[in-house]
Amino acid sequence: MLYVRHRTLLDQAAQHVRARDFWTPFPEAPSRQAYGDDAPGRGREAFERLSGRRFCVDEVPADDSAPAQAGDGTWLGGERSPFGRELGILYPARTVDGLVSAATRASPSWAGASVETRAGIAAEILLRLNAQSFLIAHATEHTTGQAFPMAFQAGGPHAQDRGLEAVAVSLSAMTQMAGEVLWEKPQGRSGNVLRLRKTFRIVPRGIGLVIGCATFPNWNGYPAIFADLVTGNAVIVKPHPGAILPLAITVRTGRAVLRENGFDPDVLQLAPDTVDAPITKALATRPEIGLVDFTGSPAFAGWLRDNVRQAALFTEEAGLNSIVIDSTDDFEGMCRNIAFSLSLYSGQMCTAPQNIFVPVGGVATNLGHRSAEQVEAALVEAVDALLADPERAAQVAGAIASEATLERVASARALGRILRDSRPIPGNGRTATPLILGVGLDSRDAFETERFGPISFVIRAPDTASAIAAAASGARRRGGITASLYTTDDGCAEVATDAFVRAGVALSINLTGGLFVNQSAAFSDFHASGANPAGNACLTDLAFVTSRFRIACVRGTLPRTDTTADPGRAA
Repeated sequence: MLYVRHRTLLDQAAQHVRARDFWTPFPEAPSRQAYGDDAPGRGREAFERLSGRRFCVDEVPADDSAPAQAGDGTWLGGERSPFGRELGILYPARTVDGLVSAATRASPSWAGASVETRAGIAAEILLRLNAQSFLIAHATEHTTGQAFPMAFQAGGPHAQDRGLEAVAVSLSAMTQMAGEVLWEKPQGRSGNVLRLRKTFRIVPRGIGLVIGCATFPNWNGYPAIFADLVTGNAVIVKPHPGAILPLAITVRTGRAVLRENGFDPDVLQLAPDTVDAPITKALATRPEIGLVDFTGSPAFAGWLRDNVRQAALFTEEAGLNSIVIDSTDDFEGMCRNIAFSLSLYSGQMCTAPQNIFVPVGGVATNLGHRSAEQVEAALVEAVDALLADPERAAQVAGAIASEATLERVASARALGRILRDSRPIPGNGRTATPLILGVGLDSRDAFETERFGPISFVIRAPDTASAIAAAASGARRRGGITASLYTTDDGCAEVATDAFVRAGVALSINLTGGLFVNQSAAFSDFHASGANPAGNACLTDLAFVTSRFRIACVRGTLPRTDTTADPGRAA
């Protein structure tokens, strides 16, 4: 049984979820030492073999019979690398009716498996995905535009961490009570006792629909995919049309493990579509769909809220991530840290800062007082220094995932004083370095809208208190995932902490070294909070998993069931 094989891994994951300390079973560096001398070459070769061909969602058996998810005869695709390469991969498509029917057929046996069985299978899938991390890195790089080192981490080990975290939290939520008990109630002085055998059953919510995003398909998708699976729900994965391959590899791997363990592989399906013929709305509103997870724009999230009435909906949307500069004892370190945060993956991260608040009278630093103008100039100089070498710039900034982001950068130039203009990185595909604009606190129409991509504002505020208030208020009203504060004053730190916590934002204080506000560590950091409009879900807390199942009780004199696995933990 896979649960027995992976029990140590699952126990360790649960331990570190509780401890919130650093831990990962998946090495994050793309090193030969961790993954094997031939791993980089095998990953690249595997990616090249996929290019320009039809992608079989199931490994083709030795007798060359048709894949189980054969589709309806339609093959579609259209992914183009932001670095300029046409991938030419086609994926088997199923109709919405076909997807839902297959998931419905596969659901009963999966729901009837014990929680332990499902958790063991999920752990096996993640371990097999980890072994393919170099392949996944190339797939992520050439669909999202992330530079290879980031694509390896975000598409591979860091996403796998988040998936395992979801498995551990789901397992904990479903096993915190007894599965079967003998209930006895004394009847006063008579000495009689009422006895009932009670069995508590996990009831899956329904088919899960996971709607992938264009920039972090695996990192954002794995928590929902694995939480759905472990809680007993069949899953339909609907990738973004521009980033199908990373999730296609994931689904293929999961289906292989399911089949090997006697389950219908349609417990996990891929649902590709195109921009011209989308299927997401039709899928999301099917009555059989019990769970919908979405990462993307507030506009589509709003549509989902208005129209998805039959399912539990989990969203991560836009947000205003802010930095407040009050004072610092490492001015140069602060500027370097902010410059990297603005430049990393060209600001295409939901955790990337957009609004930088600076008191109009300037700030105290270890180098002496710096005026607001000097702070602006120093930030620009730090970005210029970071990206001066084109090769380094390409590794930090990567490429732009969507043409719409370039259009957004162009139109944003009119929103303020241009402190630093955006420009392409030579020879690196579709690129744009950070655009930095100067505005005042009265320009709320400009900076209180998320401008996804390499666009940021340096906002002059009357003082630190008004800066904190404006940043926290913006997050509370418009959404926010991260915030950052630079101060040497403990009182200021306490005020900011209270303000941002109330706004449901994760606050970082005085980051000047190798840690950045963009980064979110599985097993320790909660990603988003569900407490402001940036989303209604948090990766990965109990609330994220407990709505994916229900508990039903059976009372009475029942035949005892096999106790090798806790019967109460089976659906």
